[in-house]
Amino acid sequence: YPKATLSASIAIDEFKGNTWGEKYQCILTDPENKTVLDILPMRYGHYLSKYFKEFSASDRNQVMYFVSDMWKPYSDTASVWFKNATQIVDKYHWIRQIIWAFENVRKEEQKKFSKTHRRYFKKSRKLLLKRFEELTDEQKQQVNIMLYTSPTLSTAHFYKEDFLKILDCKDRDSAKSAMADWINSALDSGIPQLQKCAKTMLNWLTGILNSFSSPITNGFTEGCNNKIKVLKRNAYGYRNFNRFRN
Repeated sequence: YPKATLSASIAIDEFKGNTWGEKYQCILTDPENKTVLDILPMRYGHYLSKYFKEFSASDRNQVMYFVSDMWKPYSDTASVWFKNATQIVDKYHWIRQIIWAFENVRKEEQKKFSKTHRRYFKKSRKLLLKRFEELTDEQKQQVNIMLYTSPTLSTAHFYKEDFLKILDCKDRDSAKSAMADWINSALDSGIPQLQKCAKTMLNWLTGILNSFSSPITNGFTEGCNNKIKVLKRNAYGYRNFNRFRN
């Protein structure tokens, strides 16, 4: 099938296609002009290298932005084949790291409660995840009651709220300072889930900070993925990748 034409901005992501014996397929888009560039049969590093190697160096050097999630083969591919491109970690993907970390703390603490208490927490998880400042007074009271029952959960909630404040930073420098403070503090928190999250932030720090200096996100790509999943469902799946790609 014909090879894509590279654009100044490239976004890459995977979706569950279950075709040609591969669980995940890969989508390439131009996030600024909102067009799909190509659909690839797999997301592995060796395949991506083989694919991008076929483009001329001048074509690859024109790519200025490379947006992806936190799948390492993507960043490795960008480092090797798109040396002029600024690597951006999509905001949605790094924000959900703290949500996952907090959820893991909540689930662990919840196991220690009585059955009635556990049910209450399960129904109120959305309140715990939502930014505290966006809650009504009544909801804030509910959250405070829940946090009072577990010092560990209360600490994790504080770190979650503190992390989400980084999103309010207007530029890369202020985000860098706020993120450094949060990472150092989380590493000393004594809560394994938060420490793991802090290490992840540290490993991906450059790409995360680049998301503050550029408005480009993977939003269009995620929208395409949703449409692809609907098409796949309506067709009851595809065994043949080329038909699926068409």
